[in-house]
Amino acid sequence: MSDPVLSHPEPQAAPREIDVLIGHEERDVHARPVALAALVLAIVVVTSFVSMDLLFRLLASGQAQRTAPSSPLAGQYGLKEPPAPRLQTAPLKDLQDLRARDAAALQSYAWVDREAGVVRIPIARAIEILAERGLPARTTVPQEKP
Repeated sequence: MSDPVLSHPEPQAAPREIDVLIGHEERDVHARPVALAALVLAIVVVTSFVSMDLLFRLLASGQAQRTAPSSPLAGQYGLKEPPAPRLQTAPLKDLQDLRARDAAALQSYAWVDREAGVVRIPIARAIEILAERGLPARTTVPQEKP
């Protein structure tokens, strides 16, 4: 009979050559602690989302009670359109109309001041006239201030 305390452990077999080359772990990971950690993490995440939502709702309601509406008409009209005159109901169309009017003014002839003899001419024609005649020169030299 052998004494378990005094007995020598049995010699382990030498690792096989294939195990040394592959180098794998012979013990398995315990699934219970991993699953428990994932469950705890999921509970913490859900609890955080719910508590932040409640906190934001609480702070928003407190802020709404402390501040007045941004406009005195906000409570009366709510989400309805404001009363007339509405200054700009279609900003994109207004911009396109403005650019079309400006382009028409830049490419047409018109009187600016009939009594003074001032007319508006197209830009292309103005450039041609300027190329033919040149820039006007000053007739007098401005006097320097002392």
